[in-house]
Amino acid sequence: MTGWTSRKLKDIADFNPKESITKGAIAKKIAMDKLQPFCRDIPEYEFESFSGGTKFRNGDTIMARITPCLENGKTAKVNILDDGEVGFGSTEYIVFRAKDGVDEDFVYYLVCSPLVRDPAIKSMVGSSGRQRVQTSVVQNLDIMIPPYDEQKRISGVLKSLDDKIAANAEINKNLLQQAIALYEHLLQDAEWPTATILDVAKKIAMGPFGSNIKVSTFVPEGVPIISGNHLRGYFLEEPEFNYITEEHAERLKNSIVFPHDLIFTHAGNIGQVAMIPDGCKYDRYVLSQRQFYLRCDETKVVPEFLLMFFHSTSGQHELLSYANQTGVPSIAQPASNLKKIPFKCPPLQEQLIWQEQVHPLLGRYLNNRLESERLSSLRDALLPKLMSGELDVSDLDL
Repeated sequence: MTGWTSRKLKDIADFNPKESITKGAIAKKIAMDKLQPFCRDIPEYEFESFSGGTKFRNGDTIMARITPCLENGKTAKVNILDDGEVGFGSTEYIVFRAKDGVDEDFVYYLVCSPLVRDPAIKSMVGSSGRQRVQTSVVQNLDIMIPPYDEQKRISGVLKSLDDKIAANAEINKNLLQQAIALYEHLLQDAEWPTATILDVAKKIAMGPFGSNIKVSTFVPEGVPIISGNHLRGYFLEEPEFNYITEEHAERLKNSIVFPHDLIFTHAGNIGQVAMIPDGCKYDRYVLSQRQFYLRCDETKVVPEFLLMFFHSTSGQHELLSYANQTGVPSIAQPASNLKKIPFKCPPLQEQLIWQEQVHPLLGRYLNNRLESERLSSLRDALLPKLMSGELDVSDLDL
C-alpha cells in the first residue's frame, strides 16, 4: 500500500454539490425505482417538471440513503445526461462528486464497497421502515486512499467488468426486440382463433398465504424462495435467494414451481411476469406470498409464446384490468381472473415453428445473462479487496 494515505471521505468527494434547475423546468428525473440492485448503470429515466429533489451531473455517484433501498444495493453512477446537463431525483439520494485529482470511477466503487456501505447502514436512524443514513457519519469516514494513478488502475479493473455487463445488457435488449418482432409477425400473419388462459392451462395456483414463510424459517441452503427482485425481466433472475428446508417446501407443495412455469405478481409491483427457463441453478423454487403461477399445457401452447403475450401491450392491459384502483396495488382474485384472459392462439404447430425461430435468440440472451452474473460475482469478490489494498492490482491477470 505504498503511497496510500488516510483521508476523510468528504476530502475526496463533494456531498450533494450545489446545482440549479429552474422550478417548473422539464428535466431528466431518475426515480429511486429506476435504480437496479448492485448495478452501475441507470437503465431508464423520465422527463418531469422540476419541483425539488437532489441534483446531479454525469459522473456523479448517487446512493440511496433510506432503508431498505441502500441495503438492496441502490447505488449508481450517473451516465444518462448530456455535457453540462443537470438532472434530478429522489430527495433520498446522497450525491457524491469526485474532487479534483480524484478518479470519479474510483469514488463510485468506493461508495459501493463495504468501506462506505457498512458504516452508512450502521449509521441509520429514524422510525422503523423509514431509517436514513446520517450523512455526517459518511462524510467523516477515515479511508485509506491510493495515489491517483493507482485509483485509475483499480477502477479500471472493476470498470472493465461493468462495461462487459453493460454490453451484454445492450445485446440482450436487441435480442428480445427481435423475439418480440417475430411474435408480432406471427400474430399479424393470419386471423388466428381466440382462446382463454383456462383453455391452455394445466395449473394456476397462488403463493403461500399469511405467515407460512417467516424470516425465522430461513436456512443457509435448501429450496430457494422467489421474490420480486427475481422477476424484473422476461426470465427468472438469480441474484441471492433466501431458502427454506425441503420439509417446509413439502408442506407448501402447491406453491412449488419448475422450469417453464410463468410467475406473476398480484400485489405491490403488479404486472411482473417471468418464466423459469431451462438451465437455472435450481430445479424447483417456492413462490413468496404476493405471487401466483401458470403452468401451461404444452400440448396446446408454447410457454414462451404466452410469456411474450403477457409482456405485450394487450397482455399487460388484460392482466392489469383486474387491478384495484385504491390502496396497495393488487390484482383481484388473480388465479380465477387469469383464467378469463383472452389471447390470439395460433395452432400449436405454428407456435412450434415460431419457437424454433426464437430459440437461438433466447438461448443467447440467457447465456449472456449467465455470463453477466459470473462477472458480477467476480466484481463483487474483487471490490473489497481492491478498495482496501488487500489485493495489489498489478498482480491481477483477468
